Amino acid sequence: MGWGDLGAFGEPSKETPNLDQMAAEGMLFLDFYTANPLCSPSRAALLTGRLPVRNGFYTTNGHARNAYTPQDIVGGIPDSELLLPELLKKAGYTNKIIGKWHLGHRPQFHPLRHGFDEWFGSPNCHFGPYNNRERPNIPVYRDWEMVGRYYEDFKIDLKTGEANLTQLYLQEALDFISKQQASQQPFFLYWAIDATHAPVYASKQFLGTSQRGLYGDAVREIDDSVGKILKHLQQLGISENTFVFFTSDNGAALISAPRQGGSNGPFLCGKQTTFEGGMREPAIAWWPGHIPAGGVSHQLGSVMDLFSTSLSLAGLQPPSDRQIDGIDLLPVILQGKLIDRPIFYYRGNELMAVRAGLYKAHYWTWSNSWEEHGKGIDFCPGQSVAGVTTHTQEEHTYLPLLFHLGRDPGEKYPLSFTSEEYQRAMERISGLVQQHKDTLVPGQPQLNVCDQAVMNWAPPGCEKLGKCLKAPESDPQKCSWPH
Repeated sequence: MGWGDLGAFGEPSKETPNLDQMAAEGMLFLDFYTANPLCSPSRAALLTGRLPVRNGFYTTNGHARNAYTPQDIVGGIPDSELLLPELLKKAGYTNKIIGKWHLGHRPQFHPLRHGFDEWFGSPNCHFGPYNNRERPNIPVYRDWEMVGRYYEDFKIDLKTGEANLTQLYLQEALDFISKQQASQQPFFLYWAIDATHAPVYASKQFLGTSQRGLYGDAVREIDDSVGKILKHLQQLGISENTFVFFTSDNGAALISAPRQGGSNGPFLCGKQTTFEGGMREPAIAWWPGHIPAGGVSHQLGSVMDLFSTSLSLAGLQPPSDRQIDGIDLLPVILQGKLIDRPIFYYRGNELMAVRAGLYKAHYWTWSNSWEEHGKGIDFCPGQSVAGVTTHTQEEHTYLPLLFHLGRDPGEKYPLSFTSEEYQRAMERISGLVQQHKDTLVPGQPQLNVCDQAVMNWAPPGCEKLGKCLKAPESDPQKCSWPH
């Protein structure tokens, strides 16, 4: 979902009344970022509080390549990483993930091995449908066992876009919350729906209801679901005891636009890029009785902050034996403070850009290769900024491109290298980069090796369903990442 997809952020059709109401009752973050412009690395960052280059969710197969977890990936979230639900258990929390996991699908990476007590959802996105003799359809799990596969048992109509998945995920959320409230059990719910990921889908009652087409239908259903979750918390009398945060894993995928892609508002490019459109996200914090209504914050925030903030809410300290990149946002949310901190924009193994205050310095620029662009793959359709939206990897390490995001949120007008403003801003940013690189210990890259034999051929539970498929011989290969 993109920064410009919600009415509260200026989307003109105003089709997200529940999220807009959530913002009116809570706090809007205008400068909130994901940790990577792609789904699985950003999810790994959210749950560990650490940059993907630290937690292993990157590749060294190609410089500055984005990488995610397809069905044939060998790696996943390492046992050495401490995930938020593992730590919350120490404070007695029950933890559930609903929806997309995307941190590895082999048995050792299962979410219930990493702190979650319950799971209803899938290890990957709803790609497919596939020819099961060559590639199995993605399984859907309830806890330890698959309960079916996308397209086969969980229908998604590619012609009409109809699917009931968001409704299933909503009911799971409501039931889980009710159960925890009844037993007076503190809980952590990670509601990771994927309806706005192409191929987008919505249930029957939302199809054709948006001015924005099928993508808008999906956004409207998500908005309606969030409204029902917040109302449920209020009806159960636990809204003042429950901190809720809404955001996205990366910017809107403009490669899917206009029919299946969202809006990144005034920002440059989209998903897969380290321009603002790829990494600045819609973000809303809601906690009645604690967060002053109608708040707007310009705090530079990150999905990694949700790790540290959640631990703080539970009365826990972050692990002291590793670098944590997230900060505790409670002083920002509850007292209106601003915490000075940089934002690091990584693409794969390369630090592409850094933001400090209102300044953003690009050390590398790249949208996607000429070869991919020639095939019609475009992460910046209709947007071309000379020397910025490059189709070759351009290094600016010695003379970074610098933008003032207050005056120029679209990253169209680099500051003059000779200006005093440039010199002053770069002096500060250079110090932050040097400090960051001096202390950086990269994790073991998890996204380098692919093997068709590790796909979801025969997940636990397949025997009961008669859904087991024969796996091919193991043949590990170096993963190819064209983007």
